[in-house]
Amino acid sequence: MMRRLAKLGSSFSGIATKTLSSSIPEAIPGEFRKWASLGSVRTSKFASGFSPLEVKPLNSIMDFQRAMTKSPEELASIWDDYHLGRGHIGATMKAKLYRLFEQRAADCQYFVIPLWRGSGYTTMFSQVKNPHIIFTGLEDYKARGTQASPYLKVTHYTEFAQSKDLVLARGDVVFTSKLTDDEAKWLMETIQSFYLNDLRYKLVEQFNKQTHDFDFKDVLQALNMPSM
Repeated sequence: MMRRLAKLGSSFSGIATKTLSSSIPEAIPGEFRKWASLGSVRTSKFASGFSPLEVKPLNSIMDFQRAMTKSPEELASIWDDYHLGRGHIGATMKAKLYRLFEQRAADCQYFVIPLWRGSGYTTMFSQVKNPHIIFTGLEDYKARGTQASPYLKVTHYTEFAQSKDLVLARGDVVFTSKLTDDEAKWLMETIQSFYLNDLRYKLVEQFNKQTHDFDFKDVLQALNMPSM
């Protein structure tokens, strides 16, 4: 992976310092049914590196028995309401879409996403290790490899996939100094769109399997971001 990033150096050079005065349209939203970007109280304690992550049990987050009596729509609202004011991002998605995401992510773990900030953008590096998605800064990953500390951790819960056709997702921003709630929400939406949209997924495949064909400008174009 480090050699792959080195080969792509020319594509990424200067990305963090590029500035533009024009505004950037939002990326095509994914299939998450409801979003909640909430609160500011978070913990910065987190295991460094991209080692296997411990899953917080769902029954330690919500009343599982009560949730089983609810409709998918009600459950989605309960999930969002739980995260309200707690400093996390809650989302839900259809089980069929999650299975597709899971299948594609198992084949292509890594990707890079430009994150727009003010008049320029920086690049985030993502790795999917189901049921998690981990995001860190590309420059941090290039410098520290698997010892780079995650900025954002997303966990998927599949306990209701069969009974309610619903997968719950929870995003936890690890470092508030590195990532805002809105940025975390956008990253969650955007990474999903690259794995579930057939045309966008071709870029993910190129990044993982055909590095010589990958051009970061194609990612910028997909997100309606200008390249300089």
